[in-house]
Amino acid sequence: MTERARIDHDGTAIDAGAELDPVHPVRPPAPRFKPGGLTTAEVAERVARGDVNDVPVRSSRSTTDIVRGNVFTRFNAIIGVLWVVMLCVAPIQDSLFGFVIIANTGIGIIQELRAKKTLDGLAVIGEAKPSVRRDGRTAEISTSEIVLGDVIELGPGDKVVVDGSVGEADGLEIDESLLTGEADPVLKKPGDQVMSGSFVVAGGGAFTATKVGREAYAAQLAEEASRFTLVHSELRSGISTILKYVTWMMIPTSIGLIISQLVVKENNLNDAIARTVGGIVPMIPEGLVLLTSVAFAIGVIRLGRKQCLVQELPAIEGLARVDVVCLDKTGTLTEGGMDVTELRPLGGAEPAYVKKVLGALGESDPRPNASLQAIIDAYPDSAEWRCTESLPFSSARKYSGASFSEGDGENNTWLLGAPDVLLPAGDPALEEINDLNEQGLRVLLLARSARELDDEAVATGVRPTALVVLEQRLRPDAADTLRYFEDQNVKAKVISGDNAISVGAVAGKLGLPGAQNTVDARKLPAEQAEMAEVLDGNSVFGRVTPQQKRDMVGALQSRGHTVAMTGDGVNDVLALKDADIGVSMGSGSEATRAVAQIVLLKNRFSTLPSVVAEGRRVIGNITRVATLFLTKTVYSVLLAILVVCSQVEYPFLPRHLTLLSTLTIGIPAFFLALAPNKERAKPHFVKRVMRYAIPGGVIAATATFVTYLIARHHYTGADALPAETSAATLTLFLTSMWVLAIIARPYTWWRVALVGAMGGAFLIVLVVPWLQDFFQLKLVGATMPWTAVAGAAAPPPRNEVTIRRVERHLPARPARRPADRPTGPPAHRPRPTPGRPPAGRSGRPGPGCGRRTGGGPSR
Repeated sequence: MTERARIDHDGTAIDAGAELDPVHPVRPPAPRFKPGGLTTAEVAERVARGDVNDVPVRSSRSTTDIVRGNVFTRFNAIIGVLWVVMLCVAPIQDSLFGFVIIANTGIGIIQELRAKKTLDGLAVIGEAKPSVRRDGRTAEISTSEIVLGDVIELGPGDKVVVDGSVGEADGLEIDESLLTGEADPVLKKPGDQVMSGSFVVAGGGAFTATKVGREAYAAQLAEEASRFTLVHSELRSGISTILKYVTWMMIPTSIGLIISQLVVKENNLNDAIARTVGGIVPMIPEGLVLLTSVAFAIGVIRLGRKQCLVQELPAIEGLARVDVVCLDKTGTLTEGGMDVTELRPLGGAEPAYVKKVLGALGESDPRPNASLQAIIDAYPDSAEWRCTESLPFSSARKYSGASFSEGDGENNTWLLGAPDVLLPAGDPALEEINDLNEQGLRVLLLARSARELDDEAVATGVRPTALVVLEQRLRPDAADTLRYFEDQNVKAKVISGDNAISVGAVAGKLGLPGAQNTVDARKLPAEQAEMAEVLDGNSVFGRVTPQQKRDMVGALQSRGHTVAMTGDGVNDVLALKDADIGVSMGSGSEATRAVAQIVLLKNRFSTLPSVVAEGRRVIGNITRVATLFLTKTVYSVLLAILVVCSQVEYPFLPRHLTLLSTLTIGIPAFFLALAPNKERAKPHFVKRVMRYAIPGGVIAATATFVTYLIARHHYTGADALPAETSAATLTLFLTSMWVLAIIARPYTWWRVALVGAMGGAFLIVLVVPWLQDFFQLKLVGATMPWTAVAGAAAPPPRNEVTIRRVERHLPARPARRPADRPTGPPAHRPRPTPGRPPAGRSGRPGPGCGRRTGGGPSR
């Protein structure tokens, strides 16, 4: 341990004589610290020369990127070329598919612009503002208003927003794990460097901004990370895989179709081109990606209206796959406030003296946590004692402390914390404490220590003085939320750093299944496989350390679970980062909000069911929509192959397939993509969709082509081709409608009405004369129309059998390989190399209460 430096009242280090850690080289002295901060004139001067923190905050794509991303796509380019060709060689009816693309692209742009507006607005609401000293006063400002040389105050949970040099340190500990991969906090002293992207876990202080804007180390990383990116997800990677194979199939098929149609229709070039384009266009599932983006965007907007900030769009998909939710008790199941319900002196201690000690302890900590704040409210400081040294609360230690000169010449050191940590096993007081914990009460032990506060064994051999009994305020909506998760087959795991029995009592009050079997995390096995076994069999865990939370998330993931983690404290950061979906409370620390994918800005735990339901709605509906689009791709490719092999005219013009796509895919897909859907997302997206789409497409193509060949033999004469096309179109429409009817299950009144409306629209086209002429559809005679109906009636039973086989052979859950996610101690993981100067680990006294040693906050 190095000698602590001392700080004068103006904040200047006057005795930095310290023995540095041998692994850390001596650094040049930090610039002089100005306790009162910059003046208004100095701020204006720096703004004028551009020394401002001007890193743009980008919560979504820019408007230009949105337009470019929706317009300039590979599939729009292909269809655009085909559209221009059709405008030149065929009537406008055969170019309708181009107008559909314009409409879909416009919808995508509008919806994403709306999502951008919501995201940008919510990002401003959720942005935490650092406290900056200027003109001798402290005020909260936006991070973009910070200038070079600003003095920025820090407290537990605060994020270091720019690089700087520490000027004041009051037991200041910085967690640099997001930069270095090291989980251990670093104790900072005046002159030490702090890096943007790190977080305060204990104590307080202030630092001078030495690098702002794009010069700060984390600025480039933050700017890149904050840009709109499509994080890897099964849904998006699956769609990309499908489109890649479709492209490869489309190229040779299109070439063969072009050659065959030019040979067959050698005397009518324009008609040959029109029918060739009619065969190529439906191969492209052009609306699938757009509609997927629309569904994601609408999901973000809906959650935004519930005051949920979605920081990563793929989080919508992750929510649909969640089957385990890890809940932090404090701040999630319980409200932030606590109340002191009882004070029990021990060993004959005088109640009045105990209250003085508790009041002095509260006064010694300028940044009290919730438990200490309840004690401060109950026992205001009334003793004129001088605090000579203080020890902030640490979630790793489970206690805080202070040393006082009590005015009568007596000096005492007091500790306040978890009884089962401060007392040895078997102590008689523990039995009484367990009884209180079983009632859901939180108990802190006030004990006197005979050792110095900076002694590593300060908690050894303490003398118990009093028990402080506190009661946490349960969230009124917590029980209903836990009941929802149980009904939806989502397992809830309560993971807390508090006493295991107390956590179990709180969970029991809320009706959580398995709350009676509480596990003390200190007894958890270290091996991941054994830990996963315990986690699967239990629901409530107490005395969990921050590193254990991270390990528990990894253990659950190793069993194939998709894990959501909620939290609001700095000790939840690592677990939130590693979880598949991190959910932070809006009132939580900036650290948790920075790493979470979803932030509940209104701090309402009851919002979680809506968040999970929205994810299920999006992913389930996209699966339905994908099946419709890819069924069309399959039957289009197969029809083209059959036409090329048979050397016959392609049966359809673009107008026919535009009509079919609109009625059996386009309009239904839009409504199905927005429909309610509470079913948990199933794995194997590509396999599941293709096992529906391939049989459906093969059956539709076969039935249609057989009907077409029969019609070619039935009709003769110059006008035979339109009649043959009409019969084939009727068969294809009916088989596609059956696929739609299957996809639309389970039936509700509006789903039945949707399918019926599409059938009615097609019937109107067949009976209204001007629509017959517009689409070149007219059924001739009675034999072929009924033959077409019969050809379409045969496939439905085969489709039903196929669906049963798909459901039976596809497993309900994928097996996740342990190697998919790094687990284990951070020291064994690859570390980034930020290139920062090494930080010292020695402590020093703070200006508020003599000497302070390190610690961390409790949330």
